[in-house]
Amino acid sequence: MGALAALNPFFWKYRGRLALGMLFVLLTNVFAVFAPVVIGEGINLLQQAYSEYLAPLDAGASPEDVFSEVTLQAPPTLSKLAEWTGLETSPFSAPQNREALIQFVAFIAGLQALLYMLAYLLKGVFSFMTRQTIIVMSRLIEYDLKAAIYDQYQRLPVAFYKQHATGDLMNRISEDVSKVRMYLGPAVMYGLTLVSMMFLTVGVMLRIDPVLTLWSLAPLPFMSLGVYKVSARIHKKSDAVQTQQSAVSAKVQQDFSGIRILAAHRREARAMERFREAANQYKFLSLDLIKVDAMFMPIIVMLVGLSTILTIYVGGLRVFSGALQLGHIFQFVFYVNLLTWPFASVGWVTSLVQKAAASQARINDFLQVEPEIRNSATAAQDIKGRIAFKNVGLTYPDSGTRALEGVSFTLEPGQTLAVIGRTGGGKSTLAQLVARLYDPTDGVVEIDGKPVQEHHLSGLRAAIGYVPQDVFLFSDTIAENIAFGVDGAAQADIEQAAKDAVVHDNIMGFPSHYDTLLGERGVNLSGGQKQRISIARAILKQPRILIFDDCLSAVDTETESVILGNLQRIMRNKTSIIVSHRVSTVRDADLILVLDQGKVVERGQHEDLVEAGGLYAELNRNQQRRSSESEDRSD
Repeated sequence: MGALAALNPFFWKYRGRLALGMLFVLLTNVFAVFAPVVIGEGINLLQQAYSEYLAPLDAGASPEDVFSEVTLQAPPTLSKLAEWTGLETSPFSAPQNREALIQFVAFIAGLQALLYMLAYLLKGVFSFMTRQTIIVMSRLIEYDLKAAIYDQYQRLPVAFYKQHATGDLMNRISEDVSKVRMYLGPAVMYGLTLVSMMFLTVGVMLRIDPVLTLWSLAPLPFMSLGVYKVSARIHKKSDAVQTQQSAVSAKVQQDFSGIRILAAHRREARAMERFREAANQYKFLSLDLIKVDAMFMPIIVMLVGLSTILTIYVGGLRVFSGALQLGHIFQFVFYVNLLTWPFASVGWVTSLVQKAAASQARINDFLQVEPEIRNSATAAQDIKGRIAFKNVGLTYPDSGTRALEGVSFTLEPGQTLAVIGRTGGGKSTLAQLVARLYDPTDGVVEIDGKPVQEHHLSGLRAAIGYVPQDVFLFSDTIAENIAFGVDGAAQADIEQAAKDAVVHDNIMGFPSHYDTLLGERGVNLSGGQKQRISIARAILKQPRILIFDDCLSAVDTETESVILGNLQRIMRNKTSIIVSHRVSTVRDADLILVLDQGKVVERGQHEDLVEAGGLYAELNRNQQRRSSESEDRSD
């Protein structure tokens, strides 16, 4: 239960609903326990009327002798009810002859039937109110818990997502929370029902006859134990079924995502064979689960039947000995059936609590993680765009890889910095430090003369237009993807941003133009189109700082030239950082940094770096040679 203690604040938040739910559970069980009392009293009345009056009359006794000492009275429940409500008591007076006896018994039986129906009607009403409080409370807490998890997901650093699989994170916010909700709702409700029903029912039974109570309840603990054992096996096998189902789903998703590769390599038959193996394993596990599940109801029925047999047998002996009345046996049979589900639910509720505790422990693992990147400022300030790196170094926390070492530069507002180098040199890492997706391990990153840690996090990122290397588009319209960073963007501004990114004509080529719905991650677009839509998204935001992280790698040189020309106009008076592996992309920058293995090996402008004959000049020669060879082949 230690992990579930994290849910106590949610219980306190909805304490009003929980308190009402507990009251409704108690009232539900009060009327459930009261209804058999009415039945027992009615049967006792019938037995008394027959044995003391009708049987002697049928045997030839005179009415004067039979009715000389009248002892037949209305059942205690009706008498008390009449007393509490102030009703006329004459209808409940004892009969004086055979006809009056029959009318009296019929009248009392009718009243008892109405009272029984009223008790069950009120039980149903309060049972409904129980679900409207406790179960609704569990749904509200489920919503709050998912919201808390989602909020934490957004606060956690990028390194966290490199250490955890997306499927696992999705499972925690869906399957794990669902298991926790079963504790918050059904487990709490049936736990309260068990406790209150046991105290009420067993209390009434002990008051009637302690001996019969012990015999009647003797098999029920064994039922709880049996249900617990079966439930444990069911849940274990159910987990195996769910795991295999996830494996089948993952296999299908992978094959569908790579259907073109399967077709190209003619591996459809092999894929089908592997799917059949996974599906057969799922089938065998499901059938195994069904076999165990089939033991659940027989155990309950057998032990409830045993309790009923013991109740009737021992109760009959007690009636013959004069210790009980016949109606009490009927009451006990009702009470045994009332206690059946609460006792049976012990194992089920225990299993629910165990599964919820395990799931909540998994949830707590990251809910209790304090993000390394925190917002320390109370208000956002206006960003002008001066960027300074002072001996900055970074070691990735997830892998321990040293990505940057001793990087220093200063970029004034309106200037453009270009970062170039070999693959894995730390170019993208530098861009991510500006957007504060990571904090430096060494040194200081300053924006407008203040360390980035002292800026308001949301205000800082709002002032940055970031086009990542790995473009991500949402399954939404093209217009909504471009306007993602701007609330209420005008259509004209969206189209102008698309024109600046040289993607407007491509968009107009789609049947629905800007209302074209994109597939998952923009699957119905080419790589270059996705990059240009991502550029348009950053342009529309009109930020003070623009960061382009190798966002033209999938664009041809002609289109790149047009986009760079447009960006020259757009980046005017804006601080810009361009990360690229192409010399043609960075040649016009105010400052070019050449990174190699995380260190700045060269810095300067294009002409100076070419003349220096270092790594930059080598990259320039290689790219010019490949460009010439490509032109020769096209000729």
